[in-house]
Amino acid sequence: MVRTCNFTPDLIEISKEVYQKISYRQTTEGIIAIANTKKHSLEELSFKNNTPLILVAEAPEKPGNIGALLRTADAAAVDAVIIANPKTDLYNPNIIRSSVGCVFTNQIAAGTTQEIIKFLKDRNIQINCAALTASVNYHTIDYTNPTAIVVGTEATGLSDEWLENASRNIIIPMQGEIDSMNVSVSAAIIIFEAKRQRSFN
Repeated sequence: MVRTCNFTPDLIEISKEVYQKISYRQTTEGIIAIANTKKHSLEELSFKNNTPLILVAEAPEKPGNIGALLRTADAAAVDAVIIANPKTDLYNPNIIRSSVGCVFTNQIAAGTTQEIIKFLKDRNIQINCAALTASVNYHTIDYTNPTAIVVGTEATGLSDEWLENASRNIIIPMQGEIDSMNVSVSAAIIIFEAKRQRSFN
């Protein structure tokens, strides 16, 4: 691992007892790294083309859900993941574990809802909000334009600010008794419809 670094890290040996106190789990590989984290600012985002596909998640709290969203984003090769009003540190060990490292493979930014809406509108990126009311079927939308797919929490959905600024609200039709799915499942369904329309490019 040291050979693959672009720099020479300082190596410090510690006792098993010290390691057990600072490690998150007992089944790790015996290596701990200390590194500076990224800022994840909106202005640092860069897109490879003029029709980016972006996943926005408002105020996700559960590390498992955040990790699953990041895995979906990586699988679909979305251009960016933006977290609005983050409630959890992106480098939470449970997020890193549940994302199977996709916290490092995705282009990620964070900001307030207001900042993100302005960022998207300034770049003429259509805002498609997953919502239960005043919504059109998700697969009737054209996702080949610059697109942001916005999802909220399973408990409360998206805030009014997102819904009021949406280009359109979209819904996944369901035939069962409940009115919502896991947020990462919903995001995956919509994202892969967008990818299908884009011929998976």
